[in-house]
Amino acid sequence: MTDLIALDESSKVWVYHCSDIIPDEKIPEMKKYIFNFVSQWVSHNQALKAYGNIFHNRFLCLFVDETQAGASGCSIDSSVRFIKNLGEHYKVDFFDRMIFSYIKNDEVHTARRLELKSLYDNGNINDQTLFFNPLVKNKGEFIDHWLVPLGDSWMKRMV
Repeated sequence: MTDLIALDESSKVWVYHCSDIIPDEKIPEMKKYIFNFVSQWVSHNQALKAYGNIFHNRFLCLFVDETQAGASGCSIDSSVRFIKNLGEHYKVDFFDRMIFSYIKNDEVHTARRLELKSLYDNGNINDQTLFFNPLVKNKGEFIDHWLVPLGDSWMKRMV
């Protein structure tokens, strides 16, 4: 497996937001599965220069450095199958697109889409609240724009 630092800034990233907080005691085991998957991930029988990990006990992120070999439809399908199987094994959902996470008081919090307006109206979140942007496209965006103030993000329309 490749280290994230070794990947090109243009490396493609997929961010999967977990429906629940992943308990600390499950992280090492999950990481073993992830590391094993990315170390064997191929596209058209060519090994991909890839990295995967769990961040903040909520996000499973996969990266592929396409400067060496691009991720094909089949290789992307295999990653989706892997993540679905991992979620089933741990009884969590990595495909719920109606949850959002943000930082408040140095802690990561998660809210359902329908809760965001109420949180905003009640002052629990505001335009400066840092939200995780699951739509980042590459490593550079992941590093620079994964956390964005609500007021500067596409998520602002949710409130």
